[in-house]
Amino acid sequence: MSHPPTARGLYFEEFAPGRTIVSGGRTITEADVAGFAGLSGDYNQIHMDAEFAASGPFGTRVAHGMLGFSIASGLAVQTGFVEGTVLAFREIQAWKFSQPILFGDTIHVRLEVLEVKALPRLSGGAVTLAVEVVNQRAVTVQHGRWVMLVQSRPAGEAAA
Repeated sequence: MSHPPTARGLYFEEFAPGRTIVSGGRTITEADVAGFAGLSGDYNQIHMDAEFAASGPFGTRVAHGMLGFSIASGLAVQTGFVEGTVLAFREIQAWKFSQPILFGDTIHVRLEVLEVKALPRLSGGAVTLAVEVVNQRAVTVQHGRWVMLVQSRPAGEAAA
């Protein structure tokens, strides 16, 4: 007999503007970049060819911007703040790749709730988050906004 998963994340009603969540870190490796190239088909020389990249604007190979974004998404989920309560990742707004992510950089994610909008017909609400991807030198390498649809607390369930 299967049991429904227990929600560990925050329900829509628990989000308020100003609330901040910070993830743990993750070091970007050559294996990450090679794996992402294989998955995405993006074998651009700036990512894969050390000799070519050495003469480029960064002087070395850099991780794919979308790899950084993907890892940031995973780091955010690993915080547990939407585990079992997220209904959908709805939007990416004004995403900027402001600095390169280098092999060996350790990134983490800082999320701040900007806005909440109840959507009762969807049994939840939209939560708009300011997102910063920050490296070990406290440099923001990517930033923008995410909008997630988060489940409302089930009727009759007490707040934690």
